[in-house]
Amino acid sequence: MRGVDLRCPPRRVDADARNLNLTLNILGISCWYHDSAACLLRDGHIVAAAQEERFTRKKHDAAFPAHAIRYCLEEAGIETADLDGVAFYDKPFLKFERLLETYVSYAPRGFPSFLKAMPLWLKQKLWIPDLIRRELGYEGPIYYPEHHESHAASAFFPSPFSEAAFLTIDGVGEWATTSWGTARRAGSGGPAALDILAEQHFPHSLGLLYSAFTYFCGFKVNSGEYKLMGLAPYGEPRYVDRIREHLVDAKPDGSFRLKMDAFTFAHGLTMTGRRFEELFDGRRRAPESPLTQREKDLARSVQEVTEEIVLAMAHHVHEETGMENLCMAGGVALNCVANGRLVREGPFKNVWIQPAAGDAGGALGAALAVWHLALGRGASDAAVRAAAPPKPSRDLMQAARLGPSFTRSDIRRALKEAGIPEEAVTVASLEQVMARTAALLASSKVVGWFQGRMEFGPRALGGRSILADPRGAEVQRTVNLKIKFRESFRPFAPSVLAERADDWFELGREVSPYMLLVAQVREESGVGGTGRAGGTGGNNRIPAVTHVDGSARIQTVSREADPVFHALLSDFERLTGCPVLVNTSFNVRGEPIVCTPADAIRCFLDTHMDVLVMEDVLVEKRLIPGAEKDIKTAEAIAAKYGLD
Repeated sequence: MRGVDLRCPPRRVDADARNLNLTLNILGISCWYHDSAACLLRDGHIVAAAQEERFTRKKHDAAFPAHAIRYCLEEAGIETADLDGVAFYDKPFLKFERLLETYVSYAPRGFPSFLKAMPLWLKQKLWIPDLIRRELGYEGPIYYPEHHESHAASAFFPSPFSEAAFLTIDGVGEWATTSWGTARRAGSGGPAALDILAEQHFPHSLGLLYSAFTYFCGFKVNSGEYKLMGLAPYGEPRYVDRIREHLVDAKPDGSFRLKMDAFTFAHGLTMTGRRFEELFDGRRRAPESPLTQREKDLARSVQEVTEEIVLAMAHHVHEETGMENLCMAGGVALNCVANGRLVREGPFKNVWIQPAAGDAGGALGAALAVWHLALGRGASDAAVRAAAPPKPSRDLMQAARLGPSFTRSDIRRALKEAGIPEEAVTVASLEQVMARTAALLASSKVVGWFQGRMEFGPRALGGRSILADPRGAEVQRTVNLKIKFRESFRPFAPSVLAERADDWFELGREVSPYMLLVAQVREESGVGGTGRAGGTGGNNRIPAVTHVDGSARIQTVSREADPVFHALLSDFERLTGCPVLVNTSFNVRGEPIVCTPADAIRCFLDTHMDVLVMEDVLVEKRLIPGAEKDIKTAEAIAAKYGLD
């Protein structure tokens, strides 16, 4: 294998970089499993990052991220020849070793899975260095941090802290499923360091436990976990004791072992088997079939077990490291409910979570690991970081707005190509467009909002969002069925002015700029009665973003991080007294978040969205002749997808 191991970097490259003080361009790549992505660092600063799915329009695209790489290079104004290093987010040979050992351990039961996996490995994944060189036309050094090293680097190095503990939890990397340790920036204490102090290994995985229940409840693994989390408040924890007794042997320090007789993911082509069915009252729910109380109770039960284990892990890490700051990444770090409990109940003073916590963020973490650890170049930002107090709103992620942006000319061209008549289009100053948009939102219109750079990670944060008034009792169902084409139980997140967040939500000491924390809606701002979304509470002023348990997954919007979105929220508050908007991702069921103006226009025309705002251009559907005629009715959508 011609690649270079991250932990043994070539001395020549390291010496050249230090002595000549050259500008260094590092490309990070994650691919060939799910959520492929690319990231470009220039002198340690994040120039660009994006997922491949946004360009190919294939949800969770796992292919080599050729389009994302092309975008990153164009954003940096460089070519492949200008790259000083390429970082791949894990070690392929270690992962292959784990697969082989697992298949041997479970032989002959693992043979069908072995037959399915091996051709892909023998044809492609064992030749990753050659594939990278061929795809890029690149002959420089390639680095391979371990998977959880990439997660840890993505969690710590963009964080606002000079030192911190880290905790990474996911399905599985090479062998590790969980890791924790400590990290520090370069500075007076010496070079940058990231020390993994302990790991938990496959098959004992919190991420795979959660995914097993995702699968058993009829949702798709690696994408349906959000649905399971959203379903949990509708259930009761009546299976918790069964999970503890028959599936998970958990210890006080958060370590645990799965009792593998109920699982098939280690050797089969599914996640669960007959023993799982015996334990949980019957067969797996068929995808798209009606949800029953059993699925709701299963979701609630595994969510509670997951939260307990995450909290136990965090307490153990705090005791062992003595750190006051914690950074997190890995797919389980996207569990906003567990994160909210960790912030409220956990031992750490500050918690910062990587917004692209899953495999896509591995591309960023791999590049950062090369810059800070392999090349030892992190000292240049030490003074800046030392001067900044440990405040989770101040980080290096640029509000996760790391994807492409588009000009008014790009937008007008896309509108013309889509046949949008001039009469439907308003072009004005951005201030005028925002004022008009706020008025339309206040009159119950649903708005597609396309501003600035696209977000990196799974959350829409005001760059590629669908916005609505949270005060309407029917907004949640309307947007779910008529625009998103998804299950009506799915909750929506509120975006709130950061300076007003504490008045409306019990968020506590933390801000939540990346929509990664769940907190209760404050009663004085509206939750009353049952607190149900859409609901029956007599004084519930924001039912569209209040989940069945009175909670909400919150994004706080500051003027510093996003002046345009902050101004829109401010305009909406001036009109309505409410500093909150519904914010859901700009896409429909089964599709990635929109990337280009053409993507946005297509989504706008194919749904019951009322208004499309792209930069300083506003389009009203009511002014487009015949625009509603080909849109499916809510009833037809519900029938097609088995929604309620």
